[in-house]
Parts: sequence; C-alpha cells; structure tokens
Amino acid sequence: MTPTPSHPHQKHGHPHGPGAGGLSTLRLVAWETTRNCNLSCVHCRAAATQGPYEGELDTETSLRLLDQIAEVGQAIVILTGGEPLLRPDIFELAAYGTQKGLRMVMAPNGTLIDAVSAKKMAESGIRRISISLDGASKEVHDRFRGVDGAFEGAIRGIRAARDAGIEFQINTTITQANLDQIPKIQQLAVDLGAAAHHIFLLVPTGRGKYILDQSITAEQYENTLNWFYDQRDKTPLQLKATCAPHYYRILRQRARADGKTVTFETHGLDAVTRGCLGGTGFCFISHRGVVQPCGFLNVPCGDVTRQSFADVWKNSEVFLALRNLENLKGKCGKCEYKRVCGGCRARAFEATGDYLAEEPLCSYQPSSMS
Repeated sequence: MTPTPSHPHQKHGHPHGPGAGGLSTLRLVAWETTRNCNLSCVHCRAAATQGPYEGELDTETSLRLLDQIAEVGQAIVILTGGEPLLRPDIFELAAYGTQKGLRMVMAPNGTLIDAVSAKKMAESGIRRISISLDGASKEVHDRFRGVDGAFEGAIRGIRAARDAGIEFQINTTITQANLDQIPKIQQLAVDLGAAAHHIFLLVPTGRGKYILDQSITAEQYENTLNWFYDQRDKTPLQLKATCAPHYYRILRQRARADGKTVTFETHGLDAVTRGCLGGTGFCFISHRGVVQPCGFLNVPCGDVTRQSFADVWKNSEVFLALRNLENLKGKCGKCEYKRVCGGCRARAFEATGDYLAEEPLCSYQPSSMS
C-alpha cells in the first residue's frame, strides 16, 4: 500500500486533477519494483508470492524510468511490490530518485526491516514508509497476511525504522474480518509513534476477488468514513482514506453541517485533493513496466519499455478519458460531488467492465436524481 507524506509543493490551490480533460499534474507514482514477496496476503492486488518473476525491469531500465518520471514532475514515488526489500538494487534506485529531486517513499510489509536495512533506507533518502497492520493482534493480522509471525515481524520492523529516524504510517485494508478492529489499530498506530493512519477500502482484484464476501456493505462503508471523519480532532495522526473517494464528499457534507468551509487551513491536504486520482494525479507502473491508472484498475495505458513515461502520461487515451469528468456515467456522472470524489474507477471496472461506470459501492443519491 501507498505511503503518501505531505508534499512540500501541494499546500494551496485547486485539486490537481480532472476537469474537461487534458494534462493533469503528476503527484504520485506507485512503482511495483518487484512482484516477489515473502507473505501471502489474502487481499493482494498482485497475488504476489515468492518469485522469481520474469520480465522485471533491470537496474539500467529502472534508472532511466526515474529520469523520465523526474522530467514530468517532482512527484512522490512509492517503491512498492510485492516486497520492495527483496529487490537487490532497491537502495540504489531510492538514492538515485532522491538525487533527481523525487520524493522517495517505500511500502514494505515490515518483516524484513532490521537495523541494517533501516539505516540504508535513511541513507538512500527514503522520506517515509508505510507498513500495513490489518489487525490489532497477531491472530487477526497473521490470518489476513497468510503467514504466522507477520504481526510480530511488522512491529519489529516499525521499531527498527523508528529508531533509524524514518517517518512511518500505518495502512489498514478494511474488510468484514477487521471492521471492529479499526479503532484499536488506530490507537496502536498512536502508541507506536506513527505519523499517519491510512485506511483502504477493499478493491476486489487479484486475490481480493476470493474474499469478495468479506467486503463491507455500502452502509458500513458510509458509517466507517463518518467515524473516520470524527477522528480528525481526536488523534494526533494524519488521517487519509484511500480507495475510498466518498470520504471527500462526506468531509464536505459534515463540514457544511458544522457551518464550516473546507479550506487548507481547516482541513489540510484533504481540502486540495480528491477521491479517485487514477490517471489524473496518480498512476501505477508494474514490475514489467506496464502503466495503469492505479494498481487495482487493470487497464494497460502504455509500456515504459517501449515508450517514454512522459508519452504515456500525456497521451494515454485511458488517462485522457479519466481526466474528463463529463465521461462519468450513471449517478457518478450526475453527482454534484464528482469533482471531489469521482467514484472508485477500479470498483466500477471490476463490477461492470467499464471504468467510467458508476461506483457500485456508494449509497449516496445525487440531488439531481432525488
């Protein structure tokens, strides 16, 4: 999952993203540096296992990719996987990206972090890491992660990173199996010294398709996001809802009910970003160099082994379609909150085969349809 520290150049102004189409500002790139992994998580987008996998970008191609990303913009680059620490040259790539002016972050599972690797992270310029805790106890987390000892390993890794001075956030994918654990996980994040807690709503891709029955309902989704909003003034953590674009509608509804206007001063980065960023401010690059709007939306948009990253970002027909909100269908197209939400395009695609269709896990009825 994705660590997204506050970007120094994203403090004010309109959300970077779609309008009537055209080029959008690149904010985030999630790069699956390897699909190799030492865990077997039940929800894994990549259905990753202990490799090896053929066709992974070699070091030379990877360095060239970082050059090309830097030419497009000073984005946050998330080194993810699989398990990125299983890639032998990962610290070389991190250091090179740092030298190019990119904000390098990493999404390891924590079990492979020790004092040595944490020191290398810090030296290579990794600004933040995300480690997933999907349960507040080893029983829940290990069942989710598919490996005994995953919880204890993640806690060890968190402490090693913390001791090396690396900022970290806790990510949690919410399902029926851990819905009642979310408050406890958030408190654990506080106790561990995390900078942030990011919640993710399950998108049924990869192995996630096989636990579709564990997805929460639209009503539970709405209730969870309202609870999450209520935590803003109750926790020292930075809070962010990911793969949960409805949060940005709820944030504005709740603020209006409280007589407030959503601004950067009152709501931080939540005021200047939007829900689904796939193809608009964010993209995903696979271990083989295939570019997608996000890791959950399996629609190829280009291939960095055959064309430049800038060419894909600027000219992909899929990206251009996503950047024009007039293309959204069903109630998403009619919704007065579409500029701040946009619906999860990956859920729409998995449900209908059309990434522009209406979000299937939304209970809100647009006012124009009332």
